[in-house]
Amino acid sequence: MPSTTAITVSQLSRLIGLPDMPVIIDVRIDEDFDADPRLLPASIRRDFKTVSTWASEFAGRQVSVVCQRGQKLSQGVAAWFRHEGISAESLEGGFEAWRDANGLLVRTENLPPRDEKGRTVWVTRSRPKVDRIACPWLIRRFVDPHAVFLFVEAAEVAAVADRFKAVPFDIDTVFWSHRGERCTFDIMIEEFGLQSTALDRLAVIVRAADTASLDLVPQAAGFLAASLGLSRMFRDDLEQLEAGMLLYDAFFRWCRDATEETHNWPSAGKPS
Repeated sequence: MPSTTAITVSQLSRLIGLPDMPVIIDVRIDEDFDADPRLLPASIRRDFKTVSTWASEFAGRQVSVVCQRGQKLSQGVAAWFRHEGISAESLEGGFEAWRDANGLLVRTENLPPRDEKGRTVWVTRSRPKVDRIACPWLIRRFVDPHAVFLFVEAAEVAAVADRFKAVPFDIDTVFWSHRGERCTFDIMIEEFGLQSTALDRLAVIVRAADTASLDLVPQAAGFLAASLGLSRMFRDDLEQLEAGMLLYDAFFRWCRDATEETHNWPSAGKPS
């Protein structure tokens, strides 16, 4: 009989990258984490020993808890969440099962330090079009769902990064930027180890739109048009980012699930 308090690797993998994915909490002990310091996408590291002090932070959310093998630590933390009235499941088989199934794992060696609230902080040029929406989408969906993004004048990016301990991106001479023909979105996928069929397909669309190489894929022209339209709809860059998240969510789902689907107008007398 399937467990009512556990989620399988295949079930969780279908939720990764979606706006309604559960909060993933990694409670592996330091020894296990140090042996493989990668993380499930968008997961948060917490100490299982102090769960009673932080469980309430996740009230109203669906939670998936991960330990090394899906045994005592994750099951105990998930049980504590349920005691607090929070819907929670442990990952069946834990980190090892996810890893062995080739689930997406985020490399952490280039992950920026977090602020006092546990968030990564990023800064880039104002008035985003493509790459500067694509990268925040990738970070929030796969790396840090609570990441902070600061949009400032191009000349001030370096100074703001220094004064506010933010990581600059999509600007010349920084680590997170274009390399050759690849745009910053490509670089983030590579450096965070997030290569997958869906993200690689999306990366080609983003690169084509961002570098005006619209002949790369047929979706690029429409994607660029939608991106430019959004940039004209909003004066506030953060409002544009929030609206752009839906655009990228939709294209990610197409890249993952709908590339073979077509839409045809039904002939007269035939059901649609």
